[in-house]
Amino acid sequence: MTLTQLRYLVAIADADLNITLAAARVHATQPGLSKQLKQLEDELGFLLFVRKGRSLEAVTPAGGEVILRARAVLAEANNIRTYSANQRRESQGQLILATTHTQARFVLPPAIGQIKRAYPQVSVHLQQAGESAALDLLSEGDADIAVISTAGEEPQAGIAVPLYRWRRLVVVPRGHALDKADVIPSMADLATQPLISYESSTRPESSLQRAFASVGLQPSIALTALDADLIKTYVRAGMGVGLLAEMAVTSADTDLRAWPAPSAINECIAWAVLPRERVLRDYALELVHVLAPQVDRRDLRRVLDGNQAADWPVPPTWESLTQTITS
Repeated sequence: MTLTQLRYLVAIADADLNITLAAARVHATQPGLSKQLKQLEDELGFLLFVRKGRSLEAVTPAGGEVILRARAVLAEANNIRTYSANQRRESQGQLILATTHTQARFVLPPAIGQIKRAYPQVSVHLQQAGESAALDLLSEGDADIAVISTAGEEPQAGIAVPLYRWRRLVVVPRGHALDKADVIPSMADLATQPLISYESSTRPESSLQRAFASVGLQPSIALTALDADLIKTYVRAGMGVGLLAEMAVTSADTDLRAWPAPSAINECIAWAVLPRERVLRDYALELVHVLAPQVDRRDLRRVLDGNQAADWPVPPTWESLTQTITS
């Protein structure tokens, strides 16, 4: 039994039993992959798949158990490779980040810039997705770190490290009916306006929906988007009042007026979610430190190694953190 055979086996399972697709994904020929599968079955003494002609029709019960254990073996083999690369102080590799548009556009550039300067041979790949999709990519092994936000709830898909706290802003174009000197829009004011916010705002359990419900009001969501720049675009077009992350409103937005959202709309926390039981390259952990300088490197390593319970310091506000990561 070889790691190559186990890798081919898992590739077949992940390709929905399509051998042609599996072979392409592992850069093997279809006859070569089929031969390795046959040799593995001969060694084990039972079939891993139910066949129909030359096609694979289903996974056998024994095959399902072997595939489950093969995934664990391959994961540990990859951990050994990663650990050895760290021990050798290798400075090349890749870093895959699953994150939202707001984080990718307004938060990560200076932090990734620091990593690229320290590790110029590391290639960074951004997988833009909503919060739940980003966590799915992490759980499936398709990302090294997920950088997402929640309204206070700690993500459960991995080891969640709090990075910083941020507020939502109410945003209107200059000259809007709410653009009045010394008058901050209230929840009642917002309830009378068409609102433009993030895609998650339409969900009944979203923090925005809960905030309005807590004061007996119902928001009118006119438009949603994953992209903060799109939200601002439609605010400028007069489609409604924007509710978006403070990081997404910059000094360049001189044609917009912004206020902190009413206190009923809770602040959010940005998190770096790291996979459990997977060794990460040193540069991945360095990115977490850049984004969360308040977290001690040694504590982070001990938590990841399972030698210490997570007891993170209170994350700073975005306003205070940005002075650190952009310096």
